[in-house]
Amino acid sequence: MSKIQGAVLAASALFLAASAAPVLARPGGWNGPGWNGPGWNGPGWGGPGWGSPLDTRLPPNRRFEDSREGRIEASHFVAEGDAAVALGHGPVSVTSQSAQDDFMAGSDRAVYEAAVVDQLVKAGYDTTHADSEGGQVTELRISRDVLVPAEVKRSPVSGSAAMEVGTRGSAYGLAVNVDMTKPRTALVNTRLEARIVDKASGKVLWEGRAEVATRDGDEKWSGHAIASRLSEALFDNFPRPDSPPRG
Repeated sequence: MSKIQGAVLAASALFLAASAAPVLARPGGWNGPGWNGPGWNGPGWGGPGWGSPLDTRLPPNRRFEDSREGRIEASHFVAEGDAAVALGHGPVSVTSQSAQDDFMAGSDRAVYEAAVVDQLVKAGYDTTHADSEGGQVTELRISRDVLVPAEVKRSPVSGSAAMEVGTRGSAYGLAVNVDMTKPRTALVNTRLEARIVDKASGKVLWEGRAEVATRDGDEKWSGHAIASRLSEALFDNFPRPDSPPRG
């Protein structure tokens, strides 16, 4: 016999025991204190029956979605002056890094580098001559932070029972809650930051960042999927956010 079946049988036994308790007659019959009086509309249904400590109803198993999950946010900054005219053409290289406190292995960062290279090619850059002396370099920083820790493993069966004794008799309450849902994995925020720098002068020509919160291990949000979606949001309408969309 499983733990769940045992818990349900135990709950049923307690319920039958409570049902076997003698019921005391209430004065007044159906139209007296029983039906319209303190019975149903008084201390029973409308009174301390459900609103007192005797109330053993368990809250429904509701899972509220985090509004941050799956939502991509992006922002951009373009340098003022003639320096920004150089954006969108010429040779460009891509490098990436990860801080020690949110370290990401080079093999994982390579996925983001490849996704950004695709967007730079679409923008008009030459990525085949990235080692030339002139041109620009795109510096990436990828970080991951835990927004909500993973849920702890819990028992699928829970319940509560209560008993109340008064001058008019005894009352019993019993509730069993069966929750077969799996604990949620951690909600992780992934951020992709980029800045395009002129190699000759070292001046920052463009900056942007994009981030998304996803559940750790979610098949819909693999490393490749996150890198692709963040790169697309990062370079949307490049080089200026208010410019017409690229064809």
